[in-house]
Amino acid sequence: MTIAFGNPDRPNSYIGKTVPRPNAERLVQGRGRYVDDIVLPRMVHVAFARSPVAHARITGIDLEAAKAVKGVLRLFTGADLAEICTPWVGVLAHLKGLKSPPQHALAVDRAAWVGEPVVAVVATTRAAAEEAASLVMVDYDDLPVVTDTMTALDPETPLIHPDLGDNLAFRRLHEEGDVEAAKAGAHKVVSARFRTARHTGVTLEPRSILVDWNPAEEQMTAYHATQAPHMMQTVFAEHLAIPEGRVRVICDDVGGSYGIKVHVYPDEVATAAIAKVMGRPVKFIADRLESFTTDIHARDHEIEAKIAVDEDGKILAIDVDDWTGIGPYSVYPRTSAIEGNQVVNLCGGPYDFANYRAQTTVVFQNKTPTCQYRAVGHPIAVAITEGLVDLAAAAIGMDPVEIRRRNMYADDAYPVTSPAKMRFEGLSHHASMDKLMELMDYDALRADQVAARKQGKHRGIGIASFIELTNPSPFMYGIGGARISAQDGCTVRMDPDGSVVAMSGVTEQGQGTEAMLSQIVAEGVGVSPSRVRIITGDTQVTPYGGGTWASRGAGIGGEAALQAGRALRDSILEVAAAMLQADQSGLDIRDGQIVDADTGIERMPLEELGRIVYFRGDTLPKGLPRELVQTRHYITSEYPFAFTNGVQASYLEVDTDTGVVTLLKHWCVEDCGRIINPQLVDEQIRGGIVQGLGGALFEEIHYDQDGQLLNGSMADYLVPMAGEMPDMVVGHVETPTAESELGAKGAGEAGTAGAPAAVMNAINDALRPMGAQVTEMPFTPERILRALSKIQD
Repeated sequence: MTIAFGNPDRPNSYIGKTVPRPNAERLVQGRGRYVDDIVLPRMVHVAFARSPVAHARITGIDLEAAKAVKGVLRLFTGADLAEICTPWVGVLAHLKGLKSPPQHALAVDRAAWVGEPVVAVVATTRAAAEEAASLVMVDYDDLPVVTDTMTALDPETPLIHPDLGDNLAFRRLHEEGDVEAAKAGAHKVVSARFRTARHTGVTLEPRSILVDWNPAEEQMTAYHATQAPHMMQTVFAEHLAIPEGRVRVICDDVGGSYGIKVHVYPDEVATAAIAKVMGRPVKFIADRLESFTTDIHARDHEIEAKIAVDEDGKILAIDVDDWTGIGPYSVYPRTSAIEGNQVVNLCGGPYDFANYRAQTTVVFQNKTPTCQYRAVGHPIAVAITEGLVDLAAAAIGMDPVEIRRRNMYADDAYPVTSPAKMRFEGLSHHASMDKLMELMDYDALRADQVAARKQGKHRGIGIASFIELTNPSPFMYGIGGARISAQDGCTVRMDPDGSVVAMSGVTEQGQGTEAMLSQIVAEGVGVSPSRVRIITGDTQVTPYGGGTWASRGAGIGGEAALQAGRALRDSILEVAAAMLQADQSGLDIRDGQIVDADTGIERMPLEELGRIVYFRGDTLPKGLPRELVQTRHYITSEYPFAFTNGVQASYLEVDTDTGVVTLLKHWCVEDCGRIINPQLVDEQIRGGIVQGLGGALFEEIHYDQDGQLLNGSMADYLVPMAGEMPDMVVGHVETPTAESELGAKGAGEAGTAGAPAAVMNAINDALRPMGAQVTEMPFTPERILRALSKIQD
């Protein structure tokens, strides 16, 4: 269903229309301004000597050869920076039992993963800094290495942090109903072991930061490729002993983030600390090789799961035991326990059942730290849930679409609370499934599958329903003590020429924030989006906000923009009513003109009102409010999260001789509430699907037993390429949230959430006649051939 927005008598609503990105022309002309494009007077470069071993005590550091390199200005050890930069601990109070040791900007006496920064080298050029870093000599006394998740808690496994008592970072058990009784009385109980591979974001632009310290003003300015400028402002202020108001974080163009750039990294904090010490600008740009060992990793989970169903396919119980390894530290300040926690929260999400048990066990290991990455926990939870549902359908001989229809929450059942205690305001599982069946012509596809099998072609259809957590409230982080804002703000100003400037706390990461906000502000004020300029990513200019993460930009930042735009509209009309000696309620703003609300007759252009207010205010009545700037903030209040939902389908072919999977077509129907810009939403979903397909078929970080990364380059870490991607069909159902006037939820992670499960189910559908199945991602040719018993260990 499509919901009309705003006043139906207004003919020029910009909500729900495809509007070009305001920054597109600038970017395609190569005029983007990324961190590495910025050059400041007296700027120097920093490079890092990193640990080549996974776990070792640092017993000595020889800097003499590095100091002799031409252009080297200074070197810093962990002990040096510890004097001016306090350590941090990545825990949240509401995640009971979560623990992690203090982490420093540079390793002080011990290195705990390959790639951990140990020494910082500052030089006049990047080349000199890198050359000197390669000459730093560090004496390491090897310590026992822990790499295996499933044995990390065994009594004989060495402790990474002896002071913590064990290698357990966090464990949560959630129980609802009586799972054991439900399994005992079930018609069928199906079990499976799932594994999702560790992988990373591979952003087009690597992590980048340039920090300048002005000692005369005691002002720090950080040009930072980050998703959360205000969060980083707080981090720099707190750990470098600077008043928050004296730290400015500027985030200009960013070449992709996917969650990678929303965390605190030791080398970036070290860069800021060094700038403060040296009193001059210091730049750090990660190269692609070090990104593989320093950017956060994600998705490293092993799961045992069971589903119990009755003879009619009704789900009676789901039982999940999830294990994940997070590296040696919980990442600050969002923590590395959130992904496992999300698995517990999201498993079984689309379905109405009573008995649920889920446990996540989060352990330390000597690998690169893991943390939040696009669709945090969703691909894992959806793969578990949808994999189990498909296996149950096969076990009782039921069509996979039919078993889902029998178990999904009815579209008129809301609000409801899931067995995981997630509160759903309003979802559309059945309408979405109906839309999917229409788009893919399910029956015809099944007929094509049968015909292909007769020709020796093994094709499969995979379905994956999902929920997506968006618009998070303080229950995500704030309740745990983290200074991560769940609210966002927008300031909207009309300039003398009638144009509008909007400043938002939501950042542009390449996803189309500027276009989305310009449409919303234009709608709120009554001007064309082309007359709206959006400014984001500057803590000294924009209202305080959370930034870009968890698909919150449109739902939270957009609502703040709408309210600020409407407030400015009211201010303009109040002045216009006085100037025109008219009733304010009888006036409107359309296409930059003040018009008669009933007839649409133009009364005054906005630039004339601007001329009077800014330059001839003496002609206006005394006491008339004339502030043509308004700020509004917005935060959700009724629900901890705004859940969206959808369903994906994959049609593919498996070559049973080579194990190669060919993706034939992919569908996604998604309900993200009110759609602001259809093209942006569709492309966000398609981009998310591509990342999900990468996790399903290609991406996997490999370590050996000594904690050495084996495929840390683009030469041997596979990512999805355009030629391997199928045609993608995107459809929509709209169920706006009633929490806001805009009604928008999020859409940025939906594609990633469901794609891996859809591909897994499609592969298993193709392999089922041969008695084979795969549940370990990525589904490589080798794993498929092993499942077919065509190769042996």
